[in-house]
Amino acid sequence: MNTRTQPKLARLSDALATYEPVIGLEVHVELGTNTKMFCGCPTTFGGSPNSQVCPVCLGLPGSLPVVNRTAIESTIRMGLALNCTIVPWCRFARKNYFYPDMPKDYQISQYDEPICVDGYLDVDVPTDDGVTTVRVEIERVHMEEDTGKLTHAGGAGRIQGADYSLVDYNRAGIPLVEIVTKPVTGTGGLAPAVGRAYVSELRDIMRTLGVSDVRMEEGSLRCDANLSLSRSGEPWGTRTETKNVNSLRSVERALTYEIRRQAAILGAGGSIKQETRHFHEDDGTTTPGRSKEEAEDYRYFPEPDLMPVAPDPAWVEELRATLPEPPSVRRKRLQQEWGISDHDMQSVINAGAVELVELTVAAGVDQASARKWWLGEFSRHANENDMELTDLAVTPAQIADVESLIVEGTLNDKLARQVFEGVLAGEGEPSDVIKKRGLALVSDDSALVGAIDEAIAAMPDVVDKIKGGKVQAAGAIIGQVMKATRGQADAARVRELLLEKLEVS
Repeated sequence: MNTRTQPKLARLSDALATYEPVIGLEVHVELGTNTKMFCGCPTTFGGSPNSQVCPVCLGLPGSLPVVNRTAIESTIRMGLALNCTIVPWCRFARKNYFYPDMPKDYQISQYDEPICVDGYLDVDVPTDDGVTTVRVEIERVHMEEDTGKLTHAGGAGRIQGADYSLVDYNRAGIPLVEIVTKPVTGTGGLAPAVGRAYVSELRDIMRTLGVSDVRMEEGSLRCDANLSLSRSGEPWGTRTETKNVNSLRSVERALTYEIRRQAAILGAGGSIKQETRHFHEDDGTTTPGRSKEEAEDYRYFPEPDLMPVAPDPAWVEELRATLPEPPSVRRKRLQQEWGISDHDMQSVINAGAVELVELTVAAGVDQASARKWWLGEFSRHANENDMELTDLAVTPAQIADVESLIVEGTLNDKLARQVFEGVLAGEGEPSDVIKKRGLALVSDDSALVGAIDEAIAAMPDVVDKIKGGKVQAAGAIIGQVMKATRGQADAARVRELLLEKLEVS
């Protein structure tokens, strides 16, 4: 049960009529390298607590860090994909603060000299009047190391009120890239949707680059959402930072909640406290964290154990040549190839099914059928089981196999859904499920005629209507035959045989 005291909230429409939202987004991406940022420890997710650590990532005396070259390469490719300038020289710094998940009591990061600067990302935002494109300017892309993971026992998972805390340092030292936007202004009521669209587009870019699995539920992509309100023509207001928001929907919900909360405070004559806040998935609220530090509070200074990084311009250009087709360009190309409307394409995008539909079409399925399965049956299954579409145990090749059986008349849509139900349940390939469950259509006319004769005998009144010219009444008998054959009869063939038997044209 939620026992948190809920503050007064302004109506969203009233808040937007009075105040202008300014958002800023800090997105952290864990890189998919085999080893950590400054040591050789593995980065495999889900290992036993504190089994993937060494003196370097634990910060033990005498240990020295060494930069992971693949992490630098991945960061440069990310910066290029985000239209950034890659600086000719950068270096790491020590960000000093004490918290139990920081084994060294400082974090190796980049401060005033990041590796990528001054980029932008154009994002498409659905509106009632169609899709509008918003340019989000990017201030910096910089490298750092991740922290460990704290688990608080009791206290609803928060340190406040917890009985004790456990720390797992496996994640400490994993390569982390932070992408920081400049303040995003002028979006009005679209601000929360812009935040969601931006993080979604970033996720697609990172996945396309192959630099991270960007699984928000596992923490490999996390978003800190900043928001402030001000009246038109006045200086920007005090901002709050909602930390570690871990789903696209939650980014939008967190920003919307903060607009309503801050507007209520300002409308009552109060002031906004600069602080970090925690987002709660269960009810979409935020609660205070801690007062937000300024940069000087971290006592940054250059990391003495690491040399500066100076990317060779020729190497940067080589990496630029490896960039794949941007997701936005790819989507427009696919929409044109599939010949579908903006609305239909947006449905595919919203479901996170662009690549899955593309691969299914490449496997030989027509685009309409590919969209039908991924946006219908599979989306329903994923939602019911709180999964991503990409995590479902079904492949484009299996969809192509089932579709070919539908085309040749071995299955109908109803039976096909049962086949996929078995595939998703781990019962094997479609052919295995069909055999085990006995799901093929009944194609033997003699078996169908027997079922038709039984239905005719049971429904003489319907027979009279059909013979009297009401051919549409045949649906009742066809339905009875379908029931008798557990849905495995070919309805069109049953109709043909029925009308032939009744001598009705």
